[in-house]
Amino acid sequence: MCPAPAKSNSQDEDQLFLLLRQLERAPKANQRALAAAIGVSLGRLNALMRTASEAGLILTQDRDGPDRRQRFAYALTERGVSEKNRLIDQFLARKFEEYASLHAELTGSVSDIVPLKYRSKLMQNNLAPIPELYVSYDSALKLKLEAAELTSWDLKPRQICDLELLMNGGFNPLKGFLTEEDYNGVVENMRLADGSLWPMPITLDVSPDFADGIELGQDIALRDQEGVILGTMTVTDRWTPDKSREAEKVFGADDQAHPAVNYLHNEAGSVYLGGPVVGIQQPVHYDFRGRRDTPNELRAYFRKMGWRRVVAFQTRNPLHRAHQELTFRAAKEAQANLLIHPVVGMTKPGDVDHFTRVRCYEAVLDKYPSSTTSMSLLNLAMRMAGPREAVWHGLIRANHGCTHMIVGRDHAGPGKNSAGEDFYGPYDAQELFRAHADEVGIEMVDFKHMVYVQERAQYEPADEVTDGATVLNISGTELRRRLREGLDIPEWFSFPEVVTELRKRYPPRSQQGFTVFFTGFSGSGKSTIANALMVKLMEMGGRPVTLLDGDIVRKNLSSELGFSKEHRDLNIRRIGYVASEITKNGGIAICAPIAPYATTRRAVREDVEAFGAFVEVHVATSIEECERRDRKGLYKLAREGKIKEFTGISDPYDVPENPELSVETENVEVDNCAHQVLLKLESLGLIAG
Repeated sequence: MCPAPAKSNSQDEDQLFLLLRQLERAPKANQRALAAAIGVSLGRLNALMRTASEAGLILTQDRDGPDRRQRFAYALTERGVSEKNRLIDQFLARKFEEYASLHAELTGSVSDIVPLKYRSKLMQNNLAPIPELYVSYDSALKLKLEAAELTSWDLKPRQICDLELLMNGGFNPLKGFLTEEDYNGVVENMRLADGSLWPMPITLDVSPDFADGIELGQDIALRDQEGVILGTMTVTDRWTPDKSREAEKVFGADDQAHPAVNYLHNEAGSVYLGGPVVGIQQPVHYDFRGRRDTPNELRAYFRKMGWRRVVAFQTRNPLHRAHQELTFRAAKEAQANLLIHPVVGMTKPGDVDHFTRVRCYEAVLDKYPSSTTSMSLLNLAMRMAGPREAVWHGLIRANHGCTHMIVGRDHAGPGKNSAGEDFYGPYDAQELFRAHADEVGIEMVDFKHMVYVQERAQYEPADEVTDGATVLNISGTELRRRLREGLDIPEWFSFPEVVTELRKRYPPRSQQGFTVFFTGFSGSGKSTIANALMVKLMEMGGRPVTLLDGDIVRKNLSSELGFSKEHRDLNIRRIGYVASEITKNGGIAICAPIAPYATTRRAVREDVEAFGAFVEVHVATSIEECERRDRKGLYKLAREGKIKEFTGISDPYDVPENPELSVETENVEVDNCAHQVLLKLESLGLIAG
C-alpha cells in the first residue's frame, strides 16, 4: 500500500491559522474542545501547539480551577497576532482563487467579482467586516500587563490619530507604521512594497535619543498623552529619512508655507520607526461619543439600514446652504444614501475648532431626511496634501463602507505657497483620484461649485447659470470679516442655527482676546514699548492685560533654562502657551522676548491663532544702536566670547518677513511707538476707535 501523502504547506498553515484564531477566541478551552473546534486529532493538535510555541506565537500558562482536565490557559503573543493576520491574508487569497476557478469551471465565464490581489480589496462588499488590529478582550488584559514593562513612546496628537485608524481598520491594508521599504515606495510612487496603492506616509517619528535606545525586533508600548497604553509595536525598521525629498514628492514642494512641510521639518522627530502594531484599546474620546464610529461600526449600521450605496461628504468646515444643496445633488446623482463624514482630528492651523463645527453640523442635521442621511466623525490627522490626500481620503472612506465620495475643487488644498500661488491646481485632486479610482474601490462624485442665483432664489451649479443672472456669493474671507465685525450674514448664505454657533465662537474682534508679540534684538526697546502699551490698554479697560516680558518669564517660568538654542526655543514656546491661554479666555497678552527664530515664532502664532488674533511687532532697531545702548554690558561680553550663542553676534536673528507692524525706535519717543501699535490694533478691529 502506498504511503499517505504528506500534508501540504498550505494545509499546515490553514490548521495553524485555525488554531491561532481559536486560541484568541477561547483562551481557556481544554485540548479536546480545541481539537474538535479546528477539526484535527489530539495528536495533530499537540504537534500544532508545539510548533506555535517554539515559534513564539503563543504563551501557555497554568490555570487554577476545579476542573483538573483544564489545566492551561493560552494567549497569543504579539508575534502570534501578526502571524494570524498574515495567515488570514493568505487564506482569503487562496480561497478567492479557488472560488474564481470553480466559477469558471461551472459557468464557463469569469466571475463578476473582480479578482484583486490584496486583502483590502477582498473586502469590496461595503457591508462585510474588515480586519482590525485589536486583540480580544482577554488577550488585551494580558498584553497590557506585559506592555507595562516595555520601553514606552508617548504619542503626539497626530500619531494618536494615525494609530487609532491603524488599529480600527481605517488604514487597511496597513498592519502598522510603514517599514523603510514601504515608506520609500509610498514617497516615490504611492505604492507599498507589495504594490498596493497607498499615497500617504504613515510613520512613527521619534527623537534620535529614543531611537538610539531601541534594538530592531524590540517591542515598545505606545501610550497616549495621559500614559494609557493603546497598543504595542514591534520595531522592525529604523532610519533617518530625507525629509526634503518626502516634502517634494508627497506635498509637491519643500516649502514651509505648507503646514505639513512645516510640521515635517520643525515638529516631527528626525528618526522614523516602522513595524507591525497590536491594538490593545482605542483612544478615549470624551466629546461627541455617540457620533464616533469605527469602520466596522459604520458598516454594521449600513447593513442594518440596508444601505448598499453610500456617498461620503468630506469636510473640515461648517456646513452652509451651498454645502447642503451640493450634498443633496451628489446623493441624487449617485443614487446613494449620504454620510456626512467630517474630520475632527487635526486640520489646517487656523481652521474652526471641531467642537464648534460639530455643533454646527448637529444644528442643521435635521434639514436632511433622517432615513437617507447620517453623520459620523472621523478622527483623522489631515496633511492637506491635495491630490494625494484625495486618493487617501477615498481609501479611508472605502474602508468605512462608502461606495462614493465627493471630491471638491482644490480638495484638501493648504492655500498659498511662499510665492503667493496655490500649491495645487483646482482640479489636480479630481484628476489623480480619477486615474486610480478602480484601485481605490470607491467612485468619485465631482464637486459642483454652487452659487446663489438671486432671480431664482436658489442655489445652482456655477456652470449652469444663465447669462445675465445675478450671482451672489460670500467667500470664506468675507464670512470671517462679517463675523469679526459683527455684521449681518444673510439667510440665503447660511442657516441661522449655524451663524448662532459661529458667533458664540467668534464674537466681534473688539471682544476677543489677542496677543501682541514684540520681537527684536536685546536692547532694541521691546520691553519699554511693551510696558507703555500695557499701561495704555489698561487705561482703556474692558479686558485684562498681562505682560510676558523676557526677563520676567525667565525668572518665574523658565528659571531652570540656559541660553542654548534648545532652551531658548523652549522658553519661547512656554511664553506662547501662556499667551494662547490668556487669548483663549478673552484677555490681552503682551509678549516681549527676543524670539530670534522664525520657525519658533510661527509655532507660537499657530498656538495663539487657534483662539484669537496674533499681532507680531518687529522692533527694528539696528544691532549697532542696540550695542550703543547696552546698559548691561552683554554685547561687550559677547564680543569678547564670554557669552556664547548671543543673538546678533554669535547666533543669527531671523528678521520677520511679514510682521503686522514694524517700528523704528531710533530718535523716536517710546510713547509714539506704543501709539503706533494702538493704531494698528484699532485698524485690525481688536480695540475700539
